[in-house]
Amino acid sequence: MLLTITTSHCPATDLGYLLHKNPARVQTEELSFGKAHVFYPEAGESCCTAAVLLEVDPVALVRGRRGPAGESGQLEQYVNDRPYGANSFMSVALGRLFTTALNGKSKERQELAEMSIPLVAKLPVIAARGGEDLVRRLFEPLGYTLEITRLPLDDRFPEWGESPYVALEIRATTTLQKLLTHLYVLIPVLDNEKHYWVGEDEIEKLLKRGEGWLGAHPETELIVARYLKRQRSLTRAAMERLAEDAPPEEETTATRGDEEEEKVERPLGLHEQLNQMGEKQRGRIELIQGSLMYRDKRLEGYDAAAVVEVIEHLDGPRLAAFERVLFEFAKPGHVVVTTPNVEYNALFPTLPAGKLRHRDHRFEWTRSEFDAWANRMASRYGYAVRIQPVGPVDEALGAPTQMGIFARE
Repeated sequence: MLLTITTSHCPATDLGYLLHKNPARVQTEELSFGKAHVFYPEAGESCCTAAVLLEVDPVALVRGRRGPAGESGQLEQYVNDRPYGANSFMSVALGRLFTTALNGKSKERQELAEMSIPLVAKLPVIAARGGEDLVRRLFEPLGYTLEITRLPLDDRFPEWGESPYVALEIRATTTLQKLLTHLYVLIPVLDNEKHYWVGEDEIEKLLKRGEGWLGAHPETELIVARYLKRQRSLTRAAMERLAEDAPPEEETTATRGDEEEEKVERPLGLHEQLNQMGEKQRGRIELIQGSLMYRDKRLEGYDAAAVVEVIEHLDGPRLAAFERVLFEFAKPGHVVVTTPNVEYNALFPTLPAGKLRHRDHRFEWTRSEFDAWANRMASRYGYAVRIQPVGPVDEALGAPTQMGIFARE
């Protein structure tokens, strides 16, 4: 089985520092189930690719096991997909080969280990037991762009249909640690199988590699259950640990942030420019409580949705989940999204340089970043979009807030 990781970060050969593997030579590691080879098909200044080739010996895996010759499934122990489709053995290999990178450490280049760089991971064959939809539900909330190609059972017999295998490419600008961590956890989840004994120590591995993202993932329970081979006691224990580790409500912090943001923007009166509803209209409003991260059928079928100063409060995984909830599932006829324009921050006299307007903001986008996001959403989900400023417009820095108006095509 094969995994490649490519970067166009300059110089791209920095990938060798991050992986702690020299691009100039092939390195081999002996594993209990075979051999893992690391080599670089390409290592240049503008592009560098590291490849992990895993040779699994299915005979060695069952050598020494005892059982009746006619036992059901005996042949399957020797003839199976384990040497070819990426599975839990690849996760084991990543843990052995790239321990330092998985921990986000670098003796010589720590600043590089903490840097987000363009990365592309390719798995030419991986079992996707759950289909393309599951692949997207696992990776897209983490901020990845996916390319998925279904693989036929046999090119010579197309009538046999498609196999459970896909060729998968994921790309994002992120740290190498995050990419490796997500692959380590999600490869066996996709395959829905682990080829070794799963005990309580697997909970520790999962929580360690899932720290900072697993608890917020919209498919947390599915990931935990599949990773732990659907053993109910282990799944329950892991979910309880995740619940215990969840951060407390940040109502006080959010309130302070609201006050700070209002103080910064008070001279512009932005809240007044968005608050022009009459008494009769306000009386027609019905409030419901829900989550931005989960599909809610109560929100489906509406003509319009207003998402005012919301998205900047969502980190990468939550924003990706919200995108699907809004544009794919609720899919209103029109969507209005507003978010701060970070370029305009330079004009706020009380806002220190480099500081965001609200302490709960996970990001504040430039005009070009918002334009790119809005057009990506429009293209992916079948909308047309136009961008407009909100508030006074500075010739060089734009308006304090930017608005995207989406209309279904």
